[in-house]
Amino acid sequence: MDDNFIPLYKLELTSTELDLPDSLGFPFYYTPHAIAILAAKELQEFLNNQSVLAHNFGLNGEKLGNVIGKMFGVLVVEDKNGQLGYLRAFSGKLGGSNQHAGFVSPIFDILDKEGFFLKEEELINQMNKEIEDSENDPNYLQAIEDLEKIKIESAFTIEGLKNQIKNNKILRDQIRKGKVENPNEISTHLYDELNNQSRDEQIQLKKVKKVIKDKQQRIIDCIQSYESKIEKLKSDRSQKSAQLQKKIFSNYKFLNAKGIEKNLLDIFSTCKDPIPPAGSGECAAPKLFQYAFLNELKPIALAEFWWGQSPLSEVRKHGNFYPACRGKCEPILNHMLDGLKVEPNPMLMNQGRRKQLKIIYEDDSIIVVNKPNELLSVPGKSIKDSVYSRIRENYPNATGPLIVHRLDMSTSGILILALTKEAHKSLQQQFLKHKIQKKYIALVEGEIYTTKNILELPLRLDIDDRPKQVVCFEHGKKAITKFRVLNFGNNKTRIEFQPITGRTHQLRVHSAHQHGLNAPIVGDDLYGNKADRLYLHASEISFIHPETKKEVTFTCEPNF
Repeated sequence: MDDNFIPLYKLELTSTELDLPDSLGFPFYYTPHAIAILAAKELQEFLNNQSVLAHNFGLNGEKLGNVIGKMFGVLVVEDKNGQLGYLRAFSGKLGGSNQHAGFVSPIFDILDKEGFFLKEEELINQMNKEIEDSENDPNYLQAIEDLEKIKIESAFTIEGLKNQIKNNKILRDQIRKGKVENPNEISTHLYDELNNQSRDEQIQLKKVKKVIKDKQQRIIDCIQSYESKIEKLKSDRSQKSAQLQKKIFSNYKFLNAKGIEKNLLDIFSTCKDPIPPAGSGECAAPKLFQYAFLNELKPIALAEFWWGQSPLSEVRKHGNFYPACRGKCEPILNHMLDGLKVEPNPMLMNQGRRKQLKIIYEDDSIIVVNKPNELLSVPGKSIKDSVYSRIRENYPNATGPLIVHRLDMSTSGILILALTKEAHKSLQQQFLKHKIQKKYIALVEGEIYTTKNILELPLRLDIDDRPKQVVCFEHGKKAITKFRVLNFGNNKTRIEFQPITGRTHQLRVHSAHQHGLNAPIVGDDLYGNKADRLYLHASEISFIHPETKKEVTFTCEPNF
């Protein structure tokens, strides 16, 4: 161990004191253990009072630099003597540096002044400068301008010649046909002269075209010489960048609990996309485990939290705990935690197996059910129990595909199923044309006072942390939600949501995002804080019955 190891406190466990966890929490879905929360609170107290980190978190009127919130992490560890302590880490860099006293070192410091990255990055920057200079070379830009100019002038010149030839031809035709004032004056010699004029005009036109073409070609050759140079520079830069990236990936080497080391290329080689995402290995969790394994420290409990102003796209609340990201960290931590006792992945457990699926209404064409929270709408990769599988088992003669729409696993409430192909087609068309009206009841954190009644935040998939969604005004799909406040109390607000569009996690993100209600739904383990359940319930649905063609409405109040 060195000075980067910060002792938490000495802890002599007794029957009345805090017990240590039997296993490490599953890093992608867990509630931080109390001892990790104690360590995190101590780090947060330091962050509140520190003045040594030249980084603007966007808190307390900070003015220095761009506002960038950060993920921080703590890892409670035990040394060979049973002494407890905790390690501290941050994601990425702080204040332009990867190294800060009191925090573990990066796995590979690309900002090391003696390392290869900065030197090779400078070479790439020089190539960028050369490309930029070539693209802005006055002679190159003038050639492009001259080419456009000559194209326009040439078009006018050739068109003028063609019109002149056309008019002369009309005149010659008139002379040949005797449509002149003194036809007797036309001689054989004149006819020959007229034919020669026609031939000479065509020759002249070809000469003009050739002169123009040659002039254009000289300019094109000049342009192509510049563009070939630029293309060669870009190709060299691309090759150099790829080599540098591969070298970086090779230098990110991760130990696991068994002492086995793998670099990023090895770790991601078995993934669907073998190219590691940008920033892989820079998150807090891999840094913490790497330091622990290098210094023979036993990991006990992990906790990661967001510190600073919320980002514009993701839902991140100051001081809230969050699991590790999946896109960058899942392959890495799957390797690093091999050999440690880790809690099983709760997402592979069927949390809804003992919950009853209640039928609200049924006839020959449709079934309306009240789905309990934590029961899947359709079978998953590892869990087959679902609304679909249960209805399919109980209604083996149903000819329809059954599922018309879905609810998130954690959401309870009304779900329609089609027993016939005709009913399925009718309902599907109504969904596609936004003819079906749905309402949800939710309990959100805090007391909401607003005059707004509509939320419009476009959404897209967070490719680095599936299945989360982010707000994205550039590439996101339109997402609109109407809402009204029903009542509030005990620092909670009861809200009725009416989604106009049906995007994944739409209500959850619109509720939690800083530009939405800025109030996560109670129990939202993705965008808020875990609780005994997600307090979101599909309470009402209206549609045209596939058989009767009359509008029907079904309601089902939540049990919260």
